[in-house]
Amino acid sequence: MTNVARLGTLGLMAHVPQRLDPDRRRRRLELLAALADAKSAREHSQPQRLRGARLRELIANRRRHAN
Repeated sequence: MTNVARLGTLGLMAHVPQRLDPDRRRRRLELLAALADAKSAREHSQPQRLRGARLRELIANRRRHAN
């Protein structure tokens, strides 16, 4: 199989969005909104945890760029 054939197949798969029924889509959006609210509340109540996460992310990025 050539690369062109593979890319063509993957390209077709990417253009077919998966349809969710309206109720499932609504529940999914409500869940994502609730998770975002919980995350923002946790970050607001525990700023040191957020700073630690940001610091770990910066360290990981530096290590990736150094290698």
